[in-house]
Amino acid sequence: MSEVSSNSQSTELTSQYIAQVTGDLECNAKEQERVAAEVEALQEQLRALQHDHTVLVHMQDALGGPGPAPEAEAATAPSVPHQASAEPKQSKVKKAAATSAKKSAPKKPAAKASSVKASSVKASTTAAKPTLVELIRGHLEKQSEPRSAAEITTALTQAHPDRSVKTTVVRTTLEGLVAKSHAHRSKQGSSVFYTTAVTSEPAPAEPQQEAVSD
Repeated sequence: MSEVSSNSQSTELTSQYIAQVTGDLECNAKEQERVAAEVEALQEQLRALQHDHTVLVHMQDALGGPGPAPEAEAATAPSVPHQASAEPKQSKVKKAAATSAKKSAPKKPAAKASSVKASSVKASTTAAKPTLVELIRGHLEKQSEPRSAAEITTALTQAHPDRSVKTTVVRTTLEGLVAKSHAHRSKQGSSVFYTTAVTSEPAPAEPQQEAVSD
C-alpha cells in the first residue's frame, strides 16, 4: 500500500510541474510577442524621426543656415593654440602644419557639397514613402465608421503590398495615437475599434449677396 501511495503522489507532483511549466511557457511566448511588437513600433518611430531629421537638414542647407561641419571645426579649433603654447620651440613644424591646412582647406566645401547632394537624394527618396503612423492616421481620417486593428491591417496591406504590415504593430501604433489624443478607442463586446480624433468642422456659410437692381 505504501508503494502505491508514493507512486500516486509522485504522479500528482509531476502533473503539477508539467502544468506549471506549460503555463510559464505560454506567458513567456505572449511576453515575447508583446515586446517584439513594441520594438517594431519603436523602430518605425525611429525611422520617422530619421526621415524628419534628413528633411530638416536639407531645408537648413537650402536656406543657407549653419551646417554641422563649421560647428565641428569650431569645436576642434581650441586644441591648436593649446598645442602651440605647449611646444613653443617647434615653430617650423607649426608653419608647415598651417601651410598644409591651408592647402587642404578648399577640399572641405567639395566634401560638404557632396554630403548635401547625398542628403537631398536621400530626402527625396524617403519623402515619397510615408511612415506607418501617417498611413494609419490617413486611413482613419477617410473612414466614417470605427475600424479594428485587423481591418486597418488588411486595408493597408491591400493598398501597400510592398510593405510588411503586421496586426500587432498596427495595434501598438494605434494605442500610441490614442495616448497622444490623435485617435479614439471604443470597445464593442470583446472587440476594440478605433476612430480618428480629427473632427472636420463645417465650413462657414457664405453670406448671400443681395441682388442689385438697376
